[in-house]
Amino acid sequence: MIDKIYYPENYRSSLNVLETEIAIKKIKDFFQKNLSQQLNLTRVSAPLFVAPETGLNDNLNGYERPVNFTIKDLYEKKVEIVQSLAKWKRMALYKYAFKSNEGLYTDMNAIRRDESLDNLHSIYVDQWDWEKIISKEDRTIDYLKDTVRKIYASLKELDNYIVEEYAFFSPLLPDDITFITAQELEDTYPDLSPKLREDAVAKKYGAVFIIGIGNELKSGSKHDGRAPDYDDWHLNGDIILWNPILQLGLEISSMGVRVDSEALERQLEITGDQDRKRMSYHQMILNNELPLTIGGGIGQSRLCLFFLRKAHIGEVQSSIWPADMKTECENRGIFLL
Repeated sequence: MIDKIYYPENYRSSLNVLETEIAIKKIKDFFQKNLSQQLNLTRVSAPLFVAPETGLNDNLNGYERPVNFTIKDLYEKKVEIVQSLAKWKRMALYKYAFKSNEGLYTDMNAIRRDESLDNLHSIYVDQWDWEKIISKEDRTIDYLKDTVRKIYASLKELDNYIVEEYAFFSPLLPDDITFITAQELEDTYPDLSPKLREDAVAKKYGAVFIIGIGNELKSGSKHDGRAPDYDDWHLNGDIILWNPILQLGLEISSMGVRVDSEALERQLEITGDQDRKRMSYHQMILNNELPLTIGGGIGQSRLCLFFLRKAHIGEVQSSIWPADMKTECENRGIFLL
């Protein structure tokens, strides 16, 4: 777990700035094409901002403040920069008349003003958001695992591609991804914090998918927070990869089977957010109007950081950083874009 800047000893990037920019383009082009083929996804355009009363914005863990502004020609109507597109994607599948086993993906760009800035966290977020229509029978752990394996196959293809393009790199990923539940993880490492458990299990296996995030564990705590109105907490999880440069488990994707009416009712009751039932998006789920879906996000900059063996996310994306962090990074051979 990183709660401050970690500086790898004797770090030196294998690629200069221009080479890095070229490699970023290669990674993004290769991976999104492969992912879309694996999951049968079509690329669509996505909004940068939404109206708060629609209920489409993601409130993440519940404490993050969305960036908002008003629009002059709409009588100073307030809108919010998206924090993710978890809900918008499901609505888009409905509006665009996608069919079962078809899905979409898009480039999601967001601002998260409350992020604590470190090697992995920036106020600028860029990820591939994807969503796919499934049947009622697909709302199972087996279907979730099958989808994770397809995403992991795309990650393995990318790993091999990067090694072919840059001969000085060696493969990073194991042949298979390991599945473990959040409760099994707590049982295995009861004395560690959730983040340190992720580090330990990722180091052991190389690549893991942690199932069931959002519900209380036996200890009374949660592995991590999840909004109550997009993932079904019994059918979701995170893909974690062992990062040898930063010596930690790197979350590369959060995903899951989305809530149906029953799961939405249950989770809103748990979190005390029943007032959301008045919003149009939530009404459509409760009335079984929206399709059943599975979806998630895959961090673009995190993917580039991982496969290009970078020490700081600012090496693969342009953002804003504290002056002392920039100075220290420069002194240690870390060039922030």
